[in-house]
Amino acid sequence: MRHKALPFFLPFLLVLCLRPAAAAPYITIDINGRVLAHRQAFDRWYPASLTKMMTAYIAFQALEAGAISLQTPIHLSARAAQVAPSRSGWRAGSTLTLDTALTVMLVKSANDMANAVGEAVKGSQAAFVAEMNAQAQRLGMDGTHFANPSGLPDEQNYSNARDMAVLALQLRRSFPQYAHYFDIPAIDFGKGRRVQPNSNNLIGRYDGADGMKTGFICASGFNLVASATRGGRTIIAVVLGADRIDIREDLAAQLLSQGFRRAGSARVTLATLRPYGDNQTQAVNLRGQICNAAASRQRMQYRDDKGRPIFNSPFIDMLSEAPPAVEVRPLYEPRPQPAAGKKAHNSRKAAAGGKSGARTAG
Repeated sequence: MRHKALPFFLPFLLVLCLRPAAAAPYITIDINGRVLAHRQAFDRWYPASLTKMMTAYIAFQALEAGAISLQTPIHLSARAAQVAPSRSGWRAGSTLTLDTALTVMLVKSANDMANAVGEAVKGSQAAFVAEMNAQAQRLGMDGTHFANPSGLPDEQNYSNARDMAVLALQLRRSFPQYAHYFDIPAIDFGKGRRVQPNSNNLIGRYDGADGMKTGFICASGFNLVASATRGGRTIIAVVLGADRIDIREDLAAQLLSQGFRRAGSARVTLATLRPYGDNQTQAVNLRGQICNAAASRQRMQYRDDKGRPIFNSPFIDMLSEAPPAVEVRPLYEPRPQPAAGKKAHNSRKAAAGGKSGARTAG
């Protein structure tokens, strides 16, 4: 790997090179909860789709309790299907297993799947959100409040880097049997649809990468919780508010690499780290910085001709050919309804014995 022969000073230069315009909060921990590095770890931030880690956590709890199984049918209600993108692409009324719903929710970051999982586990989105906040308090995520299962924009859906690290650690510790959901390189929807790669670009590119989740809304910037395991040691890095995807992944990879070189101290843990900074009462809002024409044009300079991020980091490399994509299929998907004019036309053809009528009758 290229990064093994790095000069000793290069990681410190990369801190300056990769640092976003607005200093991104971050924290690095090991699987024992030792804090290895941190900056602005208690700043209130919009987690965006990092929220789906809590949605998965509650689903895993329900699985462990036997209240639901991976083969339980999940129905995509009209309400769940109406959320803003990213969506799964399946229509309202579709039915799929919980296993498929979790896969699509965590790899494609599909908001409709997050809502569908919430409705299946707790009966309604409101009940599920109440459970999200109850679990956040139980885990000691004191700087966090959830407003929906997906992470879509809402002023009451906020967290911080430290709390996201707490959640990531609990997912790895409490539910190792479900860790593979965060490590799927791609999913194949079939029917000629494009294969969807994992939105976490470290999967398949960073040595030992095995999770966990990305997040983006205009207000949050580019967020990432990344985990990697080498030699039996697991490190987790949380990065919030990066300006671009390549910066987000590069900084996370750098933090992971530095984490593997540090032992940490039993005296500085997620439990003992005290809040610092101004801990603002309103989350930082990066909409003006992230979602404007100039910023969009700049981001395109760091993508290839297929729109994929370009990485210029000694920490990130394509390790090998990516494993085959996991196939995902619904149990049932309703046929699209024809437009009103087309429906009337087909009805007239049916009355006349046309081919459309034969298909309709069948």
